[in-house]
Order: sequence, then C-alpha cells, then structure tokens
Amino acid sequence: MTKAIEHLAEREIPRVIVIKPPRKWASLNLRDLWNYRELIGFMTWRDIIVRYKQTLLGVLWAILRPVLTMVVFSLIFGGLAKLPSDDIPYPIFSFAAILPWELFSKALSDASRSLVQNSTMITKVYFPRMILPLASVISGVVDFLIALVILLGMMLFYRIVPTVNIWALPLFLILALVSSLGVGLWLSAANVMYRDVNYILPFITQLWLYITPVAYSNSLIPEKWQFVYALNPMAGVVKGFRWALLGTEAPGRLIWVSVAVSVLVLVTGLFYFKRMERQFADLV
Repeated sequence: MTKAIEHLAEREIPRVIVIKPPRKWASLNLRDLWNYRELIGFMTWRDIIVRYKQTLLGVLWAILRPVLTMVVFSLIFGGLAKLPSDDIPYPIFSFAAILPWELFSKALSDASRSLVQNSTMITKVYFPRMILPLASVISGVVDFLIALVILLGMMLFYRIVPTVNIWALPLFLILALVSSLGVGLWLSAANVMYRDVNYILPFITQLWLYITPVAYSNSLIPEKWQFVYALNPMAGVVKGFRWALLGTEAPGRLIWVSVAVSVLVLVTGLFYFKRMERQFADLV
C-alpha cells in the first residue's frame, strides 16, 4: 500500500526544474556538442552546398584557389627570387604548404562570420552556438581532400614518391584544424561584439601568411629564432606537411611548441566563446 501511494505521488507531482543564471566563466558543456552531433553534420553539409551554389565552376574552385596561388608563388618566389626549396621542385614544395594554409585561412574567414550570418537561427532556436564555427571549420576539410588529390597527381608527374612518414599527415591535419577552431572561436565571438573584425581579418590573414613558411623554407629562419617561430602553430603544421609528404627536414622537438600553442588557443577560445554566448542573441 505504501509503495502504491509513493508511486502515485511521484506520478502526480511534477518535477521542478530550477534555472540558474550562468556563472561568469561557465562550464564548457561539451557534451552538448555530442548530443547535437546530427546538427553538426547537417550544418557542415549545408556549408559545403551553399559555398558553391550558383557558381559556374562549382567545386573546381577548391582546386583553382590553391593551384593559382601555387603558380603565382612559383613565378615570383621560385622563379624571380629563386628561394631555396630543399631540393624539391618549387611547385610541389609550395603546393604542399598551400594546402594546410588554405584550410586554415578559409576556416578563419568562415568561422569569424558564422554567428553573424546565422543571426536568424540564433535569435529563434536554441542549440549550442559553438556548432556554427565548428561546422565552418570542418567543411573546409572537403576542399582540402580534393586539392590533396591534385597534389598527389603533381607528385606523380614529377616522379616524387610520398615518404613513409605519410602516416603522420592526419596528425598535422588535426593540428591545423585545432589551430583553426581555436582562432575561429575567438574571432567569431569577437565579431558579434565588434564588427571591426570583418575589416581587420584580411590584414591578419595576410600578415599570418608572411610569417608562415608557405612560400619559403624553414631553413631560412636563423637558429636563434626557431623557438619564437614555432610559436606560430601553422609554422609547425606546414613543416610537418612537407616532412610527411616530401621527406624534408623533420619538425623536431619544436613541433611540441606549436602543439602547445594550438591547444592553449583552443582552450582559451572555448572559454571565451562560452562566456560571450549568453549575449549573442541580444547583440547579433
């Protein structure tokens, strides 16, 4: 009888959910990303489709951008400036670095605008806002894989066989994605507060390109500056890509400096994004 009464009471008395205001530095609640994993897949696919919708060349742009950049670099830096390319044909040398750089730069551009471009969704529907910059970063992997096929074809043309270190290529790809997402979280949250981000981002990207060994070799950097140079996570990514594909100088212990900086930027970006998230609907 007592158990029946308790069961009836539990069924009739509604549960009370207490909603508390978030703390200043709220927990990340990364479990929400897993719960909304289908939405992440949908948003990623949507970004891929919208990117080339109503374009004449479609997915060919994923090939043309890095190829045209490679041609310009080969003419200016490889032909006129005659920069060293570690005994590797300059088109292959530069293209191997352009691939991760294109992934990184495009992720910054798309992620920084992701919240503002999806303002209608943010103001009407609840979902973890972090999905938007995350989907922007992941969608760039498709372009990367398409361009990677072109690189492998060029290597075959030049009779260059990928090294046994190619097994490490996915690891450097993950490092590029971690760096992209970390910076993208900072920029996307800041762009909601200050639209100046849209104007300063091209300058930041261009400057970042110059301090990353895309058009030139790491060997040009003096030994005493190698540690400082490794603070740029993309420097480690580019060097790792060339090592994994072309067998150039190994990244060495300084790669862990780039890894540490990437993780630091990602973690701080996660907390900054989460802290600003409660204001997105009001400001976007």
